[in-house]
Amino acid sequence: MNERFERVLARAESVLARLEAILPQPLGEPDWSASVAFRYRKRGAHGVLEPVRHVAAIRLDDLKEIDDQKARVQRNTERFVRGLPANNVLLTGARGTGKSSLVKACLNAYADAGLRLIEVDKADLIDLPDIVDAVAERPERFVLFCDDLSFDEGESGYKALKSMLDGSVAAATPNVLIYATSNRRHLLPEYHRENLQAQHGPDGEVHPGEAVEEKISLSERFGLWVSFYPFSQEQYLAVVRQWLRHFGLSEAAIEAARPHALVWALERGSRSGRVAWQFARDYVGREGGLG
Repeated sequence: MNERFERVLARAESVLARLEAILPQPLGEPDWSASVAFRYRKRGAHGVLEPVRHVAAIRLDDLKEIDDQKARVQRNTERFVRGLPANNVLLTGARGTGKSSLVKACLNAYADAGLRLIEVDKADLIDLPDIVDAVAERPERFVLFCDDLSFDEGESGYKALKSMLDGSVAAATPNVLIYATSNRRHLLPEYHRENLQAQHGPDGEVHPGEAVEEKISLSERFGLWVSFYPFSQEQYLAVVRQWLRHFGLSEAAIEAARPHALVWALERGSRSGRVAWQFARDYVGREGGLG
């Protein structure tokens, strides 16, 4: 009888262990001293905050030709870490112009003042309330960072983000802001047929249809919009020069690299800070770092 009972008990414990593995668990706290940046990751049904061991070392001074955008985001971030009112930020525009790098540079600039960053993938935005609850009582200031954000129709993370930005009973706490980057201003796809719903008032004013209004509404919930634009040739070359100086090349060597930088951009079909950085790494590596 005892042996039968022990077998039943062992099987019950095995079933419970399997259930615990698939049932959602409260989000545990990481070692907050391990890093200034963290990633939210799903492990089965469980979410975890993983410290980023090697944080990108980019500085605000490294970012050239985006001075206005840099000043606006820096002011907002500084107010946030000082405990003053600050806005959620949406950085939109041309690819490779420094949107993500600016967020990382702000983290490095204000980490000593208590700023922390948690990167959240689009697929995990539905868990935003759990992440906010996990950091609500912490003394640090947290930026929840969503990179390259856009949504398709019906994605669950869309409504979770919308509720967190504005209008939810479970709003973000004062020590949390959301910074997001996107290549498009409106984060949901728009279709020509939706514009047919627009109404024209008697005074000529255009009133968008409900579908368009819904798609605009998410972007409007970010208090600060910062737009980035494609670089001109001179802006691109200025960034190239800055990165070549970063790698220690002389002014003569930098000038000699100019035609190579132009060919590189032509082959890529783009002039941007990212392309300039990639060229500098390739050129310095190819030339052996001699200047």
